[in-house]
Amino acid sequence: MTSFPTVKVAACHAAPVYLNATATTEKYLKLTDEAAARSANLIVFAESSIPGFPLFPSLGAPVDNEGCWARFVEQSIYADGPEIAAFRSKAKERGVVISLGFSERSRRSVACVWNSNVVIGEEGQILAHHRLQPTFWEKLVWSPGDGYGLLVNETQRAGRVGALICGENTNPLARFSLMAQSEQIHVMCFPPAWPTKRKAGYKNITANAVRAAGHAFEGKCFVVLCAAFLDEETKALSAAGDSLARDTLENAFQAQTCFFGPDAAQLGDELCQEEGIAYADFDLNKCVEPKMLHDVVGGYQRYDVFDLKVTRKRDEPVEWKDV
Repeated sequence: MTSFPTVKVAACHAAPVYLNATATTEKYLKLTDEAAARSANLIVFAESSIPGFPLFPSLGAPVDNEGCWARFVEQSIYADGPEIAAFRSKAKERGVVISLGFSERSRRSVACVWNSNVVIGEEGQILAHHRLQPTFWEKLVWSPGDGYGLLVNETQRAGRVGALICGENTNPLARFSLMAQSEQIHVMCFPPAWPTKRKAGYKNITANAVRAAGHAFEGKCFVVLCAAFLDEETKALSAAGDSLARDTLENAFQAQTCFFGPDAAQLGDELCQEEGIAYADFDLNKCVEPKMLHDVVGGYQRYDVFDLKVTRKRDEPVEWKDV
C-alpha cells in the first residue's frame, strides 16, 4: 500500500531589504531557520524575493526611470552565486525544501536579467530552475524565459513539488504540464502589488485566489499562494520622491499569502496586511480520492483529441560547435 506524508508548509509573507541582495539573503535565511524550527518541511518565498520586485516600470515612463534599472540589475543575483549557495546550504542543514523567487543575472550579458525561481531539495540540490515569461511592463525589465524549468520533483519530505511564477499561473498549458507530472504541491509566487492604473487597478487578491483555487481543483493538488509584503522602505525607494508614484503605490492592492486544498477550499493561515510566516498542513493522501471526480491527466483526459508537446530546453544566445 502506498501512502503519502503530511507536509507542513511555511509561506513567507515578507518584505525584502529592498534592492540589497546581501541583506535580503540574511533576512530570509533567518526566516528559514524560524520556519524550520517550527517543523516546516517546505518553505516558500515570493516572486523576485531577491532583491525585491521591480515596481518602477509601473510608476513612470522609461525616460523618467533613469538609474533604476541599472541598480536593479546590480542587485540581481547569479544562479550559481553566493546567495543561492547560502540557501542550498541552509536547506541541507535544516533538511527542508525551499522554493525561492529571485531576479537572475546572466553570465552571457552584463545587463540581461530573468525573473527566476529555484526549488532546492533537502540535500541542498537544485531540483528545478525556472525562468518566467514576463508580461505587461515587466518586459521592460526581464528577458523572456524558457521551458527548461517546467519540472515537478519528488522530494523526501514534501511530496512532488512544482512551481510557477505570477502570471504563468494563468497559462493553462504551463499549469497542465505540471499536473501531468503527478504534482501534489503547486507553488504560486507573486509580487506584493502589481499596479496597472493610478487608482483601482489590478485586484490581485481576487485574481490570485481564483487562479490558486482553480489549479487546486483542476489538478486535485495543494496550492501555496505566496506574495511578498509591501513595506514603507520599498514604497519610498520605488517612488523615489515622486508624489504621483507614491500615491499609485498607496492605492495598489497588497497581495495575500494563503493556501488551498484539492477541493479548492482555503485552509491554514492567511496573511495580507502584516508581515510574517503563514503555515498550513497538507495531507497528500487527500490528493487521491478527488481524482475519482476529474482526473484531467488520467481518465478524464481525451488523449484521442488533444496532444500537448513541451519543449524543455535552456535557451542560450549561441550554440558552440567544435570542429
